Amino acid sequence: MVNPALVDPATIRTTAAEAWIRAHPILRNYRTLYAQALDDADPGYVGGFGVFRHTTRPATPADTDAVTPDNDTLPSRAWLDLRAEPWVLSVPDEERYHVLAVHELDTLQAGLIGSRATGRQAGDYLVAGPDWQGEAPPGITGVIRTATRLVGVLAHTRLTGTAPADLAALKAVQERYRLRPLHEYAGTPAPTPAPEPVWPVWRDEVLDGVEFLTFLDFLLGFFPLTDELPPAETELRGRLADLGIDGRGEFEPAVLPLEVRAELDRGIADGRARLTRAVAELRDSASLFGTRAELGGDFLRQAVGAELGPYGLPTEEVWYGRWAADSEGRRPPDAGDRDHLIRFAPDALPPARFFWSATAYALPGHRLVANPLDRYSVGGHTPGLVHDRDGGLTLYVQRERPADAEHSANWLPAPDGPFAVVLRIHGPEASVLDGRWQPPPLTPR
Repeated sequence: MVNPALVDPATIRTTAAEAWIRAHPILRNYRTLYAQALDDADPGYVGGFGVFRHTTRPATPADTDAVTPDNDTLPSRAWLDLRAEPWVLSVPDEERYHVLAVHELDTLQAGLIGSRATGRQAGDYLVAGPDWQGEAPPGITGVIRTATRLVGVLAHTRLTGTAPADLAALKAVQERYRLRPLHEYAGTPAPTPAPEPVWPVWRDEVLDGVEFLTFLDFLLGFFPLTDELPPAETELRGRLADLGIDGRGEFEPAVLPLEVRAELDRGIADGRARLTRAVAELRDSASLFGTRAELGGDFLRQAVGAELGPYGLPTEEVWYGRWAADSEGRRPPDAGDRDHLIRFAPDALPPARFFWSATAYALPGHRLVANPLDRYSVGGHTPGLVHDRDGGLTLYVQRERPADAEHSANWLPAPDGPFAVVLRIHGPEASVLDGRWQPPPLTPR
């Protein structure tokens, strides 16, 4: 029931706007979870909880279900229900760059395993939810504690080439990623299974109206309030509870007074406008992703990250730069009427411990750009790149393939229209993280 003390239009509208922004990454994540773990008719279905599904080929412009896809790495996806017991995530000893990220229900990272975070060695990692009070059994390499009872695992394994031999070698690495419930790993009796929820069927229009609060109420049941959560979370949850949104999954918008529903609708419009404005004004996407300790209660930043591409990795793992405007202020740049270039000075190539790449995306939608070379990104690993005479490197971002052979070798195909370019630096050096290194401008030609 609605608390009468909250039937204050200004308070309800403000709460609805903040709730919509807070819910955005949670609902975007549930949309993916529903398709991959619950809807066995969906093409992206992985097989339920506790099962890896591996992508074994690079993305193409035909793959329209992914936002800002990249072909530096190929993903492996899994979902875990941690209500009954933890799970054990095992990784092999592997020289090839890889990272396995455990992300929570609101897409924040709970922990990372892989080349940078834990090294190349094999290990067994316990992933435990907020209710678990046990002790890790012998043999466990490390423990990842999560704030939510549902989590995703997204592994990235480096693709060094598209030849069949490299794809086969990459697939062999992926198949050695392993998931086991704790009782199976420890050889103990299985616990009592958690009750099966009535999972709400996802529909994209949920994000457009007051029904988003019904989904949020259901999902907060997997996201308990604890002392570790930031004050902003506790404060917002209190106001939501006064509206009847408390994680029990019983919220019913139809019983709300008309004046309350009207203010909720206005608040939703306010929240959407704030997110749209924040995305348009974004100058640097490097700090959009990370852990709860890093992002805290900055719900707008989390929502922007989810809007541009959920499941981004923390900055120390991958630094994300974004050319969303050219050097003359055109936002977004448009390759339909002019060409562009990005020139890295000789001593200013992206400082990467592992590797870097620049990927062009057609707007809106952040889709890969079809082109006759089937080339979707350019980076330090791209065969045949031609460096400038002074040792620098110029990338030619344009719609048509350059006639000049040297320019053609460095061609980053752009669409016939608006676009953005995303720079990814895997294993960024300190000069990237502290801001001493900055990407060069996107310059019209």
